[in-house]
Amino acid sequence: MSTTDAPKKPRETDDVPVPATLRKSLKNRHIQLIALGGAIGTGLFYGSSESIALAGPSILLAYLIGGFAIFMIVRALSEMSVEDPKAGAFSYYATRYWSKRAGFISGWNYWFNYILVSMVELAVVGSFVNYWFPAIPTWVSAAVFLVLITAANLLGVSKFGEFEFWFAIIKIVAVIAMIIGGLAVIIFALPTASGIKASFANWFTVGGGFFPNGLMGHTDNGWTGLLMALVVVMFSFGGTELIGITAGETEDPKTTIPRATNDIIWRILVFYIGALGVIMAVVPWNTIDGKSSPFVQIFDSVGIHAAAGILNFVCLTAVMSVYNSGLYANSRMLYSLAKQGNAPAYLGKLNSKGVPVAGVLTSAVITAIAVVVVFGWPEFAFNYLMSIATIAGIINWTMIMFTEMKFRKVVEAGGAPEDSDLAGKSGQEALDAIHFKLPFAKVTPWVVLVFLALVVVLMCFSASYRIAVIAGVIWLAILFVAYQITQAKK
Repeated sequence: MSTTDAPKKPRETDDVPVPATLRKSLKNRHIQLIALGGAIGTGLFYGSSESIALAGPSILLAYLIGGFAIFMIVRALSEMSVEDPKAGAFSYYATRYWSKRAGFISGWNYWFNYILVSMVELAVVGSFVNYWFPAIPTWVSAAVFLVLITAANLLGVSKFGEFEFWFAIIKIVAVIAMIIGGLAVIIFALPTASGIKASFANWFTVGGGFFPNGLMGHTDNGWTGLLMALVVVMFSFGGTELIGITAGETEDPKTTIPRATNDIIWRILVFYIGALGVIMAVVPWNTIDGKSSPFVQIFDSVGIHAAAGILNFVCLTAVMSVYNSGLYANSRMLYSLAKQGNAPAYLGKLNSKGVPVAGVLTSAVITAIAVVVVFGWPEFAFNYLMSIATIAGIINWTMIMFTEMKFRKVVEAGGAPEDSDLAGKSGQEALDAIHFKLPFAKVTPWVVLVFLALVVVLMCFSASYRIAVIAGVIWLAILFVAYQITQAKK
């Protein structure tokens, strides 16, 4: 074999190997819908009732504020993803532009976060199946969906993209149908179950007006108000950062990633603010008690009682979508960690389809064990394990913002990736050449970090979230110790 035919070795930069064999098979429509689907889940369909109860109509402002913060977080991640599209985005960038320890903590934190999120989704999937088939044990439903989604992830990244595309379509159609249906009720003045005329004026005239609980107040049930609602709102946005994970397997990241990222802001406006705004115009906000989804209530209020069954199907697909995305993200994260030397080497192997099979199967097995824990010790799982998942999202977003600042320092010093348009440039010339810049990059990361710190402080005022803050400190300590132990063995 001639030297020209010899296989090329992956380039290495700062001891961070660049994965060269993942398939760049995700098309623009896949990325668009993956990004959109990541922002729409059971948190919107069911969890929105909790945030509405805390803030009333002013929850719309909470989603706007939180949406702006998450948009800037994804913009920061996308700035790096466009210039250096790699698998395991957060972990790879933290290692490449910050330190190996940062990459270890970022990667394993995100992996464990999605294990716990997947655990909960699979644990509750049986309740949706039981709506139609009450005789099927919930553990059987969990096992079946775990096997099906795991098998789908082994088929290749293009198949993952197709599954997510159609899962997202179902959720999008459901939200748009609700918005159109609600607007029809308002425009044609259809009678509602509450007896109150459907109108956007209800935001200001029902149950204390737009700010019924003010910015922050205390009742017998605990702290309420706009600020407290921010805590619930932020966690409903978990999953939007999946765009960064897909960059390493995207056909044209320089075009697709910016387009998908910029579209996030209008998605938040339409699918969160638009949907909840219509709901509270039709259903008085103080009658949304969480016993059923606000989406069901809006149709029930005008006599369309089939909505519960339809929404049950939508939520079932949403749960499947979360596990599908979680397994994909986790397998790529383990692959990236292995390439960095922060995980066992076997996790860095790919099959003929370019799939990190070991990462997929390892994540699936650990998730299955976590689901068993839920069924065996539900109180422990939901009180403690989910607390870690709650704070892990904050840790992940925080590290993205710090990593972006480190990335810019490396670029300014002339250390941009060799295959990037920034290669060979330094100083302001290199910063100006960044293809998809984070707006106001000198101050935006600090504004977002202050906002995330505020969310953590607000969590301390809530009994249900306070444990998450404590768990977060312990979790970070565990990750630091784990890193030191792994390095000592080398």
